[in-house]
Amino acid sequence: MTVVTTHRLGEPCWVDYAASDVPRARDFYTALFGWTAEEAGEEYGGYLTFLKDGHRVAGLGPAMEGAQPNTWLTYLLVEDAEAAEQTAKKAGAEVVAPTMTVGDQGRLAVIADPGGAVVGLWDPEQHRGFELVAEVGGLAWHELYARSYAAQVEFYTRAFGWSTQVLGDTADFRYVTFGDPSSPAGGVYDADAMLPPGVPSHWVVYFGVADAAAASERVVELGGSVVRDPWDSEFGTFAQVTDPLGGLFFLHQVRSRE
Repeated sequence: MTVVTTHRLGEPCWVDYAASDVPRARDFYTALFGWTAEEAGEEYGGYLTFLKDGHRVAGLGPAMEGAQPNTWLTYLLVEDAEAAEQTAKKAGAEVVAPTMTVGDQGRLAVIADPGGAVVGLWDPEQHRGFELVAEVGGLAWHELYARSYAAQVEFYTRAFGWSTQVLGDTADFRYVTFGDPSSPAGGVYDADAMLPPGVPSHWVVYFGVADAAAASERVVELGGSVVRDPWDSEFGTFAQVTDPLGGLFFLHQVRSRE
């Protein structure tokens, strides 16, 4: 089992879900991935932490007023949330939620990049982020669907020090990965021609499953829907699904390393 204890600066370190119906979302994700839900104290507003085999995977909380409900939010690791917020703003980002302290867990801010994709910044104290990577029931990949591809890649490179590697650079498939070339943390996809009208740039998350086809069937049994049936590629087997509240995510078939 690949247990992560540290994350690289500027790269994804946490994801959480803002739900319009927390109990329904909790029941769906625990049933689908075999997660358990640990409730934080009242001072954290009903926030839940999902665990897989005792390891932190993701969070869940009620959607805040004015925030888009039923979406997954990716957080990037920063050393100083307030400084990172200002750096991002100077590089062209819009501040959605200014830096705030979350008890003894850490500090966070939320920004929208120059292409409109919303992403969180996490400056950790007690909460160090997700602990499972590329495992069944863990985070498997992070991806930015970009409408302003070149500008967004440049933004993250400037604001967060990303090192990128070109995976494809054609009209049909324009994509870079970011992070250590031997173990990239995620990718940026030029999705402008693919996204429906009115759908802005956004981050998506992939969760590891043992069997993408079986997991897709389970999604439907639990009240979700399959947006794209499982497909094979040179990078693995994937499926695109939504939960019962409409929250979009991907399934990535992985081989668990016990």
